[in-house]
Amino acid sequence: MTAAKILIIDDNKSVLSALEILLHSEYDNVDSISNPNQISSYPNLKDIDIILLDMNFSAGINSGNEGLFWLKEIMKKSPDVSVIMMTAYGAVELAVQALKEGAADFILKPWNNEKLLATVKSAYQLKKSKQEIQLLREKETHLKQHINQDKNYIIGNSKAINTVLNLTHKVAKTNVNVLITGENGTGKELIARELHRVSSRKNEVFIGVDMGAISENLFESELFGHTKGAFTDAKEDRAGKFEAAHGGTLFLDEIGNLSLQTQAKLLSAIQQKTIVRVGSNTPISVDIRLVCATNCNLEEMVADGLFREDLLYRINTIHINVPALKERENDVVVLTDFFLKKFSYKYGKQGLKINASALEKLGEYHWPGNIRELQHTIERAVILCEDNVLKPTDFLLNTVQTTSANSSVKTLEEMEILMINNALDNHNGNYSAAANQLGISRQTLYNKIKKNDK
Repeated sequence: MTAAKILIIDDNKSVLSALEILLHSEYDNVDSISNPNQISSYPNLKDIDIILLDMNFSAGINSGNEGLFWLKEIMKKSPDVSVIMMTAYGAVELAVQALKEGAADFILKPWNNEKLLATVKSAYQLKKSKQEIQLLREKETHLKQHINQDKNYIIGNSKAINTVLNLTHKVAKTNVNVLITGENGTGKELIARELHRVSSRKNEVFIGVDMGAISENLFESELFGHTKGAFTDAKEDRAGKFEAAHGGTLFLDEIGNLSLQTQAKLLSAIQQKTIVRVGSNTPISVDIRLVCATNCNLEEMVADGLFREDLLYRINTIHINVPALKERENDVVVLTDFFLKKFSYKYGKQGLKINASALEKLGEYHWPGNIRELQHTIERAVILCEDNVLKPTDFLLNTVQTTSANSSVKTLEEMEILMINNALDNHNGNYSAAANQLGISRQTLYNKIKKNDK
């Protein structure tokens, strides 16, 4: 027995009796009414799964208009119900009209019992499918809200950061592509997320991709997806980042570290607004808002033949430059207070304070690693402190100079950092060129930088 709730609406009591007997053999809950006017007062109509509705109720009328009228009324009150229309006067045009108005199916009287039961079963499956789709939509909405909820904040009240935020909010009202530049650790991704948060796409997903962490041979698969069997490890179809971001914002970080070959593939996808999965020939349209970020000087890279000029024009409709922390006036104090509260709570050291001398020390430091370095410095101090007040000695600041190999370099790790920084400086932040100078792969260089940032 199936738990579906069925309602039969027909003015012929013999029809009602026959259908009730037939359907009770398969379904637990079968009810009937002989007057369609009772529909408006029928209790819990939204709980009904299937309605079998006659198309003619007045004597001598067989146009089917009455059934179509009541079908519309039912759909207004319970749009997810599956309605099967019934008539002794069959016409193709009438059936088509009923389906257009929302009917699930159409059967003729007299009916074949097996066919009618099969039709009802299909209608019930349709109702369950509608419910599943609605549930998936609700879950999708909830998931998007969860993904997009603010987990990070843009902290500061300096003129420099407010100028950036004002531009970000102005640009967010459009769908133009945006390029965000700035030193490592300045918060470029936070600006990208803020751009998405206040845009018309805020209820859709924000997908971030670290381009420096994707090897060249996996570029197409990661961004455009692949089909089952496209390569050795492709065990199933998989959507890429472009498809995943459809309707929302796609954030490509470290865009300056793409090879010329991958730049060409990216440009094609942006221009055509379509992608093709690896192993497929079928183009898929995508609707994304593209935001890119880099710490490289892309204009100089274009001049050196390391970055495509046409790609730069595509991603650089609006340029937002995020200032270094040393350019943000008194924001070090504001950020220090924020991180101190955050990590004091995280590590169970509420009430922890910082004295004036320590705050002065932090304010005078040049912060080459910007906000990321400040955050790690505060977190480390909170973890290691043994008092309720943080003093200057609780903050270990990097005093290694990156301009030359001097006597302050004492360890292999410090020497490695110095060599990496010098190589990046020599090549204007280009990872590929710096890696070539150091004799390592671009991926190895990227991994070392990520490790040192932690």
